Amino acid sequence: MEYKTSSETYSVPVENTSFHKLLQMFSVSILVSFIGTAVGSNFAEWGLSWMFLPLIVVQLIMLVSAFFFRKNSRPVGYLFVYFFTFLSGVTIFPALNHYINVGGPGLVMSAFGITTVIFAVLTAYAYFSKRDFSFLGGFLLVGVIALIGLAIVRIFVPSLGVGMLGLSIAFLGIMIFSGFVLYDISKFKHGLANEMIPLAVLCLYLDFINLFLYVLQFLGILSSDD
Repeated sequence: MEYKTSSETYSVPVENTSFHKLLQMFSVSILVSFIGTAVGSNFAEWGLSWMFLPLIVVQLIMLVSAFFFRKNSRPVGYLFVYFFTFLSGVTIFPALNHYINVGGPGLVMSAFGITTVIFAVLTAYAYFSKRDFSFLGGFLLVGVIALIGLAIVRIFVPSLGVGMLGLSIAFLGIMIFSGFVLYDISKFKHGLANEMIPLAVLCLYLDFINLFLYVLQFLGILSSDD
């Protein structure tokens, strides 16, 4: 199937149900994350605020496990993926609460709306474009390592997260995870084995949620400077 333009730079990949299923399951992962956030918002009331850090550790262990599964082309189940997205929703609540205090609920909603638009546009572009974005892999890996390094330094130098420097780091995060959307959609658009869909869902979820957090950070710094 071809989608003609004057420059003929776009094409529609062969119809495949696996990619459509991937997007459907990804949408479910976002919904499960919302549920997790709703649960996390009650942790203080339930006297469970101390649970956030242990749950983050559990997430890190699950991510390392998922990395080895992916490296060895071994599948993970939907239960694994949705448990992870639920925990993710729980553990991002403190960050959301911080930005609600900075700019109100509208700030968080704006960040989510912007993220959704960016994700949708990049997904459509990567899906219909003839371009192969696999070349981004090495650059994106270096970028993630840089972001992790900056996050560690920020623990000891909090000023790294404010002002123009903070905006620059947030913008770098937005660019890197926008690149991951292009990279992953380009990789998945031609179809994938049914048993590998859960792992692909996890990849897209991580792209979306990290993009959202950096957009939120960017808007939060702008709001605090007003």
